[in-house]
Amino acid sequence: MLTRTMNSIQQRLSLGLISVLIITGLVLAQLSLWLFDQGLRRYLQTHLHHEAQTLLAAIIRGANGIELDQQRVSASYQRPFSGEYFVVVLPDQQWRSRSSWDYQVTLPATTGLQKELADGPQAQELLIYRADFRRYGKAIQIIAAQDYTPMLKSFRTMQWSAAGIGLGALILLVLIQRILVRRALRPLEQMREQIVQLQQGQRTELDQQVPDELVPLVQQLNHLLQHTEDTLGRSRNALGNLGHALKTPLAILFSLANRHELNAHPELRDSFRQQLQSMQERISRELGRARLAGEALPGAYFECARELPDLCSTLQQIHRRDLQLGWQAESGLRLPWDREDILELLGNLLDNACKWAHQKIQIGVTYEQTHYCITIDDDGPGIAAELREQVMTRGARIDEQVQGHGLGLGIVRDIVEHCRGELVLDSSPLGGLRVIIRLPVNRV
Repeated sequence: MLTRTMNSIQQRLSLGLISVLIITGLVLAQLSLWLFDQGLRRYLQTHLHHEAQTLLAAIIRGANGIELDQQRVSASYQRPFSGEYFVVVLPDQQWRSRSSWDYQVTLPATTGLQKELADGPQAQELLIYRADFRRYGKAIQIIAAQDYTPMLKSFRTMQWSAAGIGLGALILLVLIQRILVRRALRPLEQMREQIVQLQQGQRTELDQQVPDELVPLVQQLNHLLQHTEDTLGRSRNALGNLGHALKTPLAILFSLANRHELNAHPELRDSFRQQLQSMQERISRELGRARLAGEALPGAYFECARELPDLCSTLQQIHRRDLQLGWQAESGLRLPWDREDILELLGNLLDNACKWAHQKIQIGVTYEQTHYCITIDDDGPGIAAELREQVMTRGARIDEQVQGHGLGLGIVRDIVEHCRGELVLDSSPLGGLRVIIRLPVNRV
């Protein structure tokens, strides 16, 4: 859960910063180009205004009336398609620059610099300026045009260059941002790893070498862990004391039940003994269940390669040395449950298998992605198929259902249920009984 939260925070921070950077970069790039374009147009407006005044000065009275003195016109207006053009409009005549050749430059309807670019010769885009004058008693319109295509190409080049530089800068910023975010979240990742180690029984508290912002959280968690451990210890001690306190009264009652005075009342004696036996079994069972329910923090886990050989050797010494107890488990396989619980579980099952096996017992532990599977096989008489379901009924005991079998220990079922597992009886390939226990990988 903590990992998903950290990843979510990191992704949101990354996406948020990337979005802000992209939007900011686009806005700044567009604003810069727009400001540059406006400044360039104002500069060219001044230039075209001066050209219009120069053309106005070139209008003179000649022998044939009002004429345009070509000697005063710039040479760029003489070269075809040079990029600089003019049109002088009088009420009764009109002059065009030779540079426009046979192309008719669009005449603007208003004075001043035109906002929109006009089409020019040879796919040029023209920036057009119109100025109105009166000279020699006549209204004169002078239109000066400048090819704006080179500037547009420069703008596009600048746009691509800015986009490339911006993209490179954006990638660099994103990498820096990810490094900073990961560095900022590293203490949380370390806490997550420590919590995993805590769950696996590899540590008892969290390290307090963390940033100041996380110190209160770590202290509270460690305080909670210590409080839970203390409470668990007191509860287990109290349960142990209760068990010892009840043993003496029960022993006295058992002694009274065996007194010869009760022989004259066999029904009363048998009922008395039965109730005492039931009481003793119920107390033992409930104390065991309470111990399991009180487990809040795991102790040492069950290392298969280390625990199984010792367990098999112990059982061989208790029972017959000629028994063949074999085990099989993957190297390094560990069951993530309390070691004492698993030892108690396997000890009860293997003890029963040793009682009824002829010669051979085999235990196997495997990991199967979603669960751990424990199998115990023996070559004994086994249990009839029609009785297995009765054996697994809650409250039933195998030694009561099938004479001679002590497999149905209540603590075995309680441990399996506590681990949210499954207990199944089947026929063994060795000829006897197979006990299958499946314990889920996800303990939550």
